Amino acid sequence: MMTIDINAAPLLSVQNLGKDYGNLVACTDVSFDLWPGEVLGIVGESGSGKTTLLNCLSAQLAPSRGAVIYDTRVDGPRDILEMTESERRLLMRTDWGLVRQNPRDGLRLGVSAGANVGERLMAVGARHYGDIRAEAANWLQKVEIDVGRIDNVPSTFSGGMQQRLQIARNLVTEPRLVFMDEPTGGLDVSVQARLLDLLRGLVTRLGLSAIIVTHDLAVARLLAHRLMVMRHGRVVEQGLTDQVLDDPQHPYTQLLVSSILQP
Repeated sequence: MMTIDINAAPLLSVQNLGKDYGNLVACTDVSFDLWPGEVLGIVGESGSGKTTLLNCLSAQLAPSRGAVIYDTRVDGPRDILEMTESERRLLMRTDWGLVRQNPRDGLRLGVSAGANVGERLMAVGARHYGDIRAEAANWLQKVEIDVGRIDNVPSTFSGGMQQRLQIARNLVTEPRLVFMDEPTGGLDVSVQARLLDLLRGLVTRLGLSAIIVTHDLAVARLLAHRLMVMRHGRVVEQGLTDQVLDDPQHPYTQLLVSSILQP
């Protein structure tokens, strides 16, 4: 059960965010606050704007308008769009994580599993080889990868193992905010279930805040405290996950929910 400190500042505050491609509006007028320890799910069909929104929030894509205010550890709330490129890169290496749908996009395939995890530690100043290797081994265990595979390259791993390795690579520096883009997409159902259990446990134990983009409402129900439903680039409904899924108010949300209940 999530506990929110009502006296705490939002970890992330999004204000009137929008992204255009010429005359095409990919997303527009998106505003919300994300609180420490909260998991927000963003759902909608393909083309709804959810991935574009995630890319803007995580500084992978420059929005056309709006603000993304992050409560940094040192300087307090800052608009990430006004940071320098080096400041944003540092944020992504330290306080943020990004779990991509295709784990191969989030891993260095030419180096070992241990090096994939250890590189992120080195990016925040770790230099002692023994300590780095020990922490990498510790994280492989946390994501249920045999420590004996620490020197194997990711191309020898299954898709589910690669995704778990990507999660370890992102979480080893104890980020406060993790962005996840369809983290279970493309995996077999049994592998999805195991990965979801792992993710739910890690998010709870580490007190992570997370923003998860998914088309799978079952994934959203399992992981997200709160839900935003997008259609044609706009948020059409948002609220507590169970409320949105059990009593949808917007016709589009009703259609989404009814589609998964069809025999």
